[in-house]
Amino acid sequence: MTVKTNFSKEKLSEIISKYDLGELKENKPFSSGTVQTNIFFETIKGKFVFRLYENRSKESVLFESHLIQYLNKHNYPCPNVFKNKNEEFVGVFNKKPYVIFEFVEGEHIENPTEDQKRQLTQKVAELQNLTKDYEPFNKECRWNYNIELCSKLAKQEAKKIKTDNSKRKCKWVENELLKLELPKSLPKGICHCDFHFSNVLFKDGKFNALI
Repeated sequence: MTVKTNFSKEKLSEIISKYDLGELKENKPFSSGTVQTNIFFETIKGKFVFRLYENRSKESVLFESHLIQYLNKHNYPCPNVFKNKNEEFVGVFNKKPYVIFEFVEGEHIENPTEDQKRQLTQKVAELQNLTKDYEPFNKECRWNYNIELCSKLAKQEAKKIKTDNSKRKCKWVENELLKLELPKSLPKGICHCDFHFSNVLFKDGKFNALI
């Protein structure tokens, strides 16, 4: 997690005042990560994480917050989200959505043991089983990884790279996608798409949370 947008303590305090989380005591941006702005902060009521989504729509973030609430209600280990005094889970700052999360203790593991790898695999399976009957909220606002989208994304990346090799590879991907026959009855479900050790917190060697 990292910071892309800077916040003064006064501005962050103003945002936090919209929640029933108490007065801000201290705050510190996370130094790792690549996409969203993430800031740790502590109030008189506890520790939290503020996340500003740099590249998402509010509708897309509502999809995520709804899913997180569902997972927490079913005791899946992930940080919960907080609603503000207007009963809203997603706020907006400078036209960008934000969410305040529960702070969960733990550390990222760069060199996991075999047991930790098994724990991660187990949690992947639990996530898929837990959400197989889940009805997503705003699902049209998130990517649906079908053949059409995969082809579109391949073309976009090839266009960015702009080399003969990227064009050849894109053509190969398109041809392979055309060979696929996916029945309508094929099960569909929630996909984290970035289930990696950098998005997992371990505490005392045990899986503690997916973030």
